[in-house]
Amino acid sequence: MKIQKIIVRQLKMPMKHPFTTSFGTINDKTFLLLEAHTNDGLVGYGECVAFEAPWYTEETVKTCWHMLEDFLIPVILQRDIVHPDEVGKLFKGIRKNKMAKASIEGAVWDLYAQATGQSLAQALGGKKEKIDVGISLGIQPTIEKQIEVVGKYIDEGYKRIKVKIKPGWDVEVIQKLREAFPDVPMMADANSAYTLKDINLLKQLDEFGLMMIEQPLTYDDIVDHAILQKQLKTPICLDESILSVEDARKAIELGSCGVINIKIGRVGGLSEAVKIHDYCRSKGIPVWCGGMLEAGIGRAHNIALTSLSNFVLPGDTAGSSHYFEEDIIEPEVVVSDGTIQVPQTVGIGYKPKRKAIEKFTVSLKEYNYI
Repeated sequence: MKIQKIIVRQLKMPMKHPFTTSFGTINDKTFLLLEAHTNDGLVGYGECVAFEAPWYTEETVKTCWHMLEDFLIPVILQRDIVHPDEVGKLFKGIRKNKMAKASIEGAVWDLYAQATGQSLAQALGGKKEKIDVGISLGIQPTIEKQIEVVGKYIDEGYKRIKVKIKPGWDVEVIQKLREAFPDVPMMADANSAYTLKDINLLKQLDEFGLMMIEQPLTYDDIVDHAILQKQLKTPICLDESILSVEDARKAIELGSCGVINIKIGRVGGLSEAVKIHDYCRSKGIPVWCGGMLEAGIGRAHNIALTSLSNFVLPGDTAGSSHYFEEDIIEPEVVVSDGTIQVPQTVGIGYKPKRKAIEKFTVSLKEYNYI
């Protein structure tokens, strides 16, 4: 494959409901959408999951566009690529900036699946025809409202509920939720809001039979998480701390976690995500696919990745209608009885919705090989 042209768009899509975590509240999802065009007429799509502000990782929408324009796109244009695994090697001399890299690599994976006549799931090695999905719920104004919202999505059939916690919004909230829903698979996501000084508080969460506590300590830590895990009965799930298969290896060897959340953008692309999946499978560590409030293209990539065998826990890939009034793909991602069908058609399995893409586009730039 030779990529002749790349189009980068910045889109702004209003969220159906504000999404609140320990970091703050998101009302609109602003992100980059990439189109990679080959010499023979194929078009592959990738979505950059970086947010506008650097509160999840150091990357932002603006820094990703800068990296794409000045460093990554020039490397990839008109390069003869046989397999998407080569993209990471081409970018090896450029440190970090994993979300920017993943957006191009995702478009190349889409092109590769199309060129080889496979679905993206099949190209990645996935075998599942449908995946179990959970849902990630933001912090609500009151505990009563949190219970109401959780109940709504349980009634819709989601197979796991993830609730955001932060200091002052933790033990009592989980206790009340567990009283209301004693048998529902539930987890708590702390988004790095705690320290080892909070061990006694976090140990109280052991009473509530949670599936896991996600990233309770610092975003780049694996050492203190190992100390904390020894004190907890509840498995720790690492998210922000895992940027590569090497990070996963070190965390598992240290005993820092019992579960790992794989996010395509955070780890630098689908190729690295598959490596982490395979390593965790070899060590008996279950994984699940986290979400970054993706629009339809990113959501399609998550579905394909989750079709791999060791994604044994429901991920965050909820239906499009949970987040947006209108998505940028058709058909939109639909959840039925807590599952999503894995597309079997060639490529990502969803058609980009051009009118919606144009409607939400606030700026774009085209990069051609000269």
